[in-house]
Order: sequence, then structure tokens, then C-alpha cells
Amino acid sequence: MTVDVKDMLLDKLAIGPVSARVYQGADYAKGPPVLLYFHGGAFLQSGLTECPVARALASTGAIVVVPDYNAPLGGVFPKPLEVGFELFSYLAKKRAGFGDRKSLLLIGGEESGGNIAAAIAFKARDHFANELDGQVLMSPLVDPFMGSASFRNADAIGMRQRWAEGWSHYLSGGVCHPYAAPCTCSRLSGVAPALLLTSQDDPLLDEITGYADRLRSAGNTVHQHVLPAGTGWPAIYGGKTDAAPGWHGTACAQFSDFVRDISTA
Repeated sequence: MTVDVKDMLLDKLAIGPVSARVYQGADYAKGPPVLLYFHGGAFLQSGLTECPVARALASTGAIVVVPDYNAPLGGVFPKPLEVGFELFSYLAKKRAGFGDRKSLLLIGGEESGGNIAAAIAFKARDHFANELDGQVLMSPLVDPFMGSASFRNADAIGMRQRWAEGWSHYLSGGVCHPYAAPCTCSRLSGVAPALLLTSQDDPLLDEITGYADRLRSAGNTVHQHVLPAGTGWPAIYGGKTDAAPGWHGTACAQFSDFVRDISTA
């Protein structure tokens, strides 16, 4: 499906206007899922740039809104989360012109953006925001300790130092709240259904797999998939890889299956 892309300003927010790039399948059906998707960048990136995952998911018929969430208040916790939750609340009000009242409302993100999405799922639960239908986490950064076995591969793709700097920046406010580091959260029950994607050659594999297991053990609905090595998956968050991108079909199929399953649950 052809994907239309437009940049716009979301200006009816209590925090002030936020720029966003919207990816929309040109032939989407009635009631398309609306996905508020947070870009990666190790907590350090701001600005609107091309987001391959957002484009891919929009090709399934979704409307994907990618905000410049670090720009309004800065990139130190809890400011990006405050922006993200305000955006979620904004879309929850009649979808703010995206989709229609039958559209599922999802949040998602890759790498540091996946961290923000996971935190919004916690906050939505804690604030009884029942409008959230699901969370789509693509290699989310959930563990600031960076001590898993798979993380040893971070040097090979050129990400260890960047992630160390990113975590240091994000947590520089001096608080390691469970919203900031989802793997430290002791109360995981009651969050929106989750789709988690990673790959065999992803240094974040172990922390993501562990997080998925804990979500599932807490009684949440979890869809999890590990792509094989060599699909170029680490490139979605800037990792170095010689592999040609081969993740699109699997990611889109997993997303479509997830949307279908939570629609009928």
C-alpha cells in the first residue's frame, strides 16, 4: 500500500504545540488503528526525520503519528514522558481528527521511544486511562544497567557508548523512577496488551525477552517475536549492520496480527 506522509503541528496541547510527522496508508479502511509512535535516538534525538518502522506499519492501513517529543520540554526524565502522555490524552479525545471513534488507539516506539511508550502504558493504567488499546514496543530500552549477556554485542554495532550517554542524559534529573526504567517496575499487572519485537542479533534481546516474560507472568496479554539475525533489524535505531533490510514483512505481519487479536478480544 502506498503511504502518504505529511508534517503537521499538533497545537491544542496544554504543553504547547508539538511538531509531528504523520504516515498514513493511502487506501486505509474505515476505523484504521491510530498509532502514536515515538522515534528512537538514545534519548538524545529531536527533530522530525524519516522513520522506517512508522512507514512500514502505515503500509498495513494504520495511521502512524510520530511526534518530536523531546523538543517542547527537553529530553531529561520526566519531561519526554509528560509530553508523550499529553499527546496520548489528546489523541484519546475523539482521536483528534485521526481515524474515527471505532479506531483502536495504540502507543509504540523503537529503542528510547519504546521506553516512553512503555512508561505511558504504566501511567495510563495508574490514571485509569482506559482509552489505550495496546502498546507496540520495537526493541525498547528498558534496562539502564546494560548488564545482560546479549548487551555484550552492543560494541559490535557501535551502540554501547551512545546508549550509555543516552541513559546518563535521560536519568540526569537524579531519579530512577519505574516509569523511567520499566525493568525496575515491581507492579506490571493491568497494562495494555503488548507487542514486543527484537532480533537474534539485537544487543537488547535479553532485556526485551526478560521484560516480555515479566509482563506475561503478571497476567498481561503479550505478543512477542524474535526476528532471525541478518534482517538488518538493529538499523532501525542506528545500529551498524551490513545486512540488507529484511524485517519489513515480518514486522508488518506481526503488527497486523496483534491489531486483529486485540480487536476481537
